[in-house]
Amino acid sequence: MADEVAAPEAGAGRRVAVDTSAAHPARVYDWLLGGKDNYPVDQAVAEALPPGAVEGARQNRAFMHRAVKWLAEQGVDQFLDVGTGIPTEPNLHQIAQSVNPAAHVVYADNDPIVLAHAEALLTGTPEGETHYLPADVREPEELLARAGKHLDFTRPVALSLIALLHFLPDSQDAYGIVRRLVAALPPGSHLVLTHSAYDLFPEALEKAAADYRRAGIEMALRARPEVARFFDGLDLVPPGLVTASEWHHETSEFVAEPSGLYAGVARVRKEAR
Repeated sequence: MADEVAAPEAGAGRRVAVDTSAAHPARVYDWLLGGKDNYPVDQAVAEALPPGAVEGARQNRAFMHRAVKWLAEQGVDQFLDVGTGIPTEPNLHQIAQSVNPAAHVVYADNDPIVLAHAEALLTGTPEGETHYLPADVREPEELLARAGKHLDFTRPVALSLIALLHFLPDSQDAYGIVRRLVAALPPGSHLVLTHSAYDLFPEALEKAAADYRRAGIEMALRARPEVARFFDGLDLVPPGLVTASEWHHETSEFVAEPSGLYAGVARVRKEAR
């Protein structure tokens, strides 16, 4: 059932068409992060998930912060974040622009309430640019065409697919979609992603998949070798494909927490095009 509802904090009484009878991964994730921009149907899914889901959402967000900061420090100044979800500070553009105020960031998601929040809240620095695109990763060519109006694909771009691909089962050609997106990136670009780790916590992931499936959301259960396939033809940067809590470039010592997410950053080389 699609209702016209006021998007919380969307500003100026903006109303968007939101299906409040169907859960959406972005709104479930918002609940896991302690947000308020979700509906009872999303909350019901989130509360049914295994206990580690809240911790996993926090670790996922923390990895994104570290990876984006590192990329910006390496000189990357263009970011395409697909499946961005509802804004939760600090957002990707805030991390990138804290390093380079002139960084350009494009967000893309297919949930209309995310669009309303993004338009109201995702404002960048005067020197940089921040844009939001209503787009679906399952239509990569259309997504790239829209993103190309704001990003220069002749220069390196960081493509962020954070906690997205485990909602793309093989039947939706997940690997083909990633290949088509990466093929549009010039050498020196990077692919950044996280993905649930089926081989580390199989029982918890099977329960999560069942909970999502009951809400009409398909979830792919992939072990490390299947996740590694998304990086085929790319050069993983240290520390490689590891759990989200293990991916660090900080010089200070850290203790990796148990994590049910794989995370990696890989560089696009000439042969990948």
